[in-house]
Amino acid sequence: MVIMIVDGQGGGIGKSIIEKLKGRIRPTDKIIAVGTNSTATANMMKSGATAAATGENAVVVNSRKANIIVGSIGIISSNAMYGELTSKMAQAISESNAEKVLIPIKRCGLNVVGVAIDALPKLIDDAVETVCEFIKADVERYC
Repeated sequence: MVIMIVDGQGGGIGKSIIEKLKGRIRPTDKIIAVGTNSTATANMMKSGATAAATGENAVVVNSRKANIIVGSIGIISSNAMYGELTSKMAQAISESNAEKVLIPIKRCGLNVVGVAIDALPKLIDDAVETVCEFIKADVERYC
């Protein structure tokens, strides 16, 4: 299972997700940290990602390989993260066959109605739980 974590700015959300996921995945699962900038990538890598890459091409290439893509809801919106997320990045993520686990942060001009907006740590915990459910379903499918 390839889990791609996408983040920009300082990479704090991605770093937290990776730290919480690291102890809950199987040894064969891979966490790929993909940053929209080198600072985000470096901070996510420090948290224990299997591999890391930066930039538009990294997002496009790894979106094809990922089974699960995790990040804020802005990762599917062109020009999100103050312009760090390009149209090609958003398109690659949106069109990927991977399951998407999106954290509904109200910073990208995207407001999802019907979703309770909890504190960021709670949203990150919920995202990690969702990823773990996908991994569990994958195990059960092949057992």
